Amino acid sequence: MAARRATAEGTLNRRAGSMASTRRRGVEGSATRAELIEAAGRLIREEGYAALTSRTLADRLHLSRQIVHYYFKSIDDVLIALVQQRAAKTLARLEEAVVSEEPLRVVWEICSDPEQAALSLELNALAHRRPAVRSEVRKFAEQFREIQTRALVRHLELRGIEPLMQPIVATVLLTCLSQFLALEAAIDIRSGHKETLQFVDECLRDFARGRPTVFEHSAGGRGRSHPRRKRREGTATLESRR
Repeated sequence: MAARRATAEGTLNRRAGSMASTRRRGVEGSATRAELIEAAGRLIREEGYAALTSRTLADRLHLSRQIVHYYFKSIDDVLIALVQQRAAKTLARLEEAVVSEEPLRVVWEICSDPEQAALSLELNALAHRRPAVRSEVRKFAEQFREIQTRALVRHLELRGIEPLMQPIVATVLLTCLSQFLALEAAIDIRSGHKETLQFVDECLRDFARGRPTVFEHSAGGRGRSHPRRKRREGTATLESRR
């Protein structure tokens, strides 16, 4: 790693001048570039997006600012790379939901990650101010929602369940609630969380079994569902996982 950084710094010293768009950049697959992206994510989660500059990012890894500019033309490029990296990791996990017996639970667990929830909040706020970042955030969010909905539709069709709520509405509600609880928990607001988690956990179990959820009961039970299935041993509740 030290040799790679030394090589990059040597290249920078030989290539003095302005940060023109034609300037040579570090390769995308380099370990140093990956470290810079990870460090940017940690910095944003801990201090907010306003704290991210080439200087603060370089300081995190004890590098010179020139190294940051060697790999990224601007801070926008750092942010875009961060969104793309996060999207790749999250979408890979989300693909598990497509073939899972409990797709909504997988979605819930992904969205309940407190670090991801905090980063999402910061990136969404930043997207309002930076068009380039907004484009990447929007693309990722739409991909995420499309896969969520596809997983849910597949689950329902395989079990012959006719839902009362549109699948995309269920995924939006679940995503928003899980991220909201994660953000509150991060600042030690927990009033009502235990009860809400227990409620959601029961709904997810009923859904996985093909039973009408509390929402279907309240609507008169008009949806078709399968008989109750025995709960699998070892299935943890949401509260036990927090």
